[in-house]
Amino acid sequence: MSTDIRTVGPDEYAIAIEVISTAFMERPDVAKVAEFVRDRWDADRTWVAFDGTRACGTFRSWATDLTVPGGATLPASAVTAVTVLPTHRRRGILTEMAAKEHAALLERGEAAAILYSAEYPIYGRFGYGPATRSGTMTLDALRTRFNGEPATGVELVVPDEAVRDQVRTVHEAWRVRRAGEIRRHPGSFDVRLGLVDEPWSGRWKGFLALHRNAAGAVDGFARYTAKLAWEDGHGRGVVQVEELYGLTGEAYAALWRFLAEIDLVASVRAEGRPLDERLPWLLTNPRAARMADLGDGLWVRLFDVPRALAARTYAASGSLVLEVPDAAAAGGRWRLALDVSPDGATCRPTDRDADLVIPVMALGAAYLGGTRLRDAVAATGFEERTPGALATADRLFRTADEPWCSTGF
Repeated sequence: MSTDIRTVGPDEYAIAIEVISTAFMERPDVAKVAEFVRDRWDADRTWVAFDGTRACGTFRSWATDLTVPGGATLPASAVTAVTVLPTHRRRGILTEMAAKEHAALLERGEAAAILYSAEYPIYGRFGYGPATRSGTMTLDALRTRFNGEPATGVELVVPDEAVRDQVRTVHEAWRVRRAGEIRRHPGSFDVRLGLVDEPWSGRWKGFLALHRNAAGAVDGFARYTAKLAWEDGHGRGVVQVEELYGLTGEAYAALWRFLAEIDLVASVRAEGRPLDERLPWLLTNPRAARMADLGDGLWVRLFDVPRALAARTYAASGSLVLEVPDAAAAGGRWRLALDVSPDGATCRPTDRDADLVIPVMALGAAYLGGTRLRDAVAATGFEERTPGALATADRLFRTADEPWCSTGF
């Protein structure tokens, strides 16, 4: 039988969840998960592939905004729950589902799609490129002290609706400051703070610390769990940081110091942190903080290339004509005149000869400024028609600050 791919509504969410859980080798209570996501999933963004009457693949998205260099935001489709049953691999099902969602994305007017890739080789062929990186920061709290005066302004709180709103306000202020960050899905803060039962992984049970500035306003928070261990009669607890944001340097430093100085704690571990984490510079012994497990983070796929390139800022001035072959674009390619300066950018279609031809995957990888374009094209190939054009483009796209997405989905 041929594969039928269509969107499904709440009454069929359990079918999709069964496929997702099988593909990711999990066994939740499907009925409870389906009820939980009934008002959280978008029916017109939830694709399921059927082989006859058997569901065999899923592809889901939700609407968000992606912060780009300079602080502007682009409407984006956050792609998640992409699965194909192991019995149906190598049949082109993923390709068909991606084509359906990408066509719908263009109809909705979204400029980009973003995702996290469970397996690196999958998404490049659909035009996605790895645009951010992250790692695990581990602090040996017994081998260092913090510079400066003791931290102030930190308080432990029990999450409730008022606290949730304060946390959301901090995150909203943070996410427009950092390229790569996104607007979170509605309701996610209730899950992160343990205000609701999440049937897939269970209710969150951790600790929440807020930081208040001199005026009493919350300007940072740390969400964490902890595990106490003992060694030769001494406490050797481990704090696991799940989120830490500071809208000021004072808030950031105070929260890290608070976590490191909790009694009975020997180490603090934070996964998915940006590669330019400033923690080591706060310490008398920077070697006590080590970044490891480096890897790709958010992947970006541009669909409205002129809009995306004009939306971000650039640290230097320059101009070039880019040609971007793209099967999803009208005519199969973009040819664009890009003129940029620290004061702004323009990007418009042109008939001029291209200076540089690059695949859309490489452009997506370099778009947020963290991946060097010269590195991205090593994997995809490129054509330099004007000598030095690649070096010019590499210089223009690079940013001083590392992009980072702290929200998994």
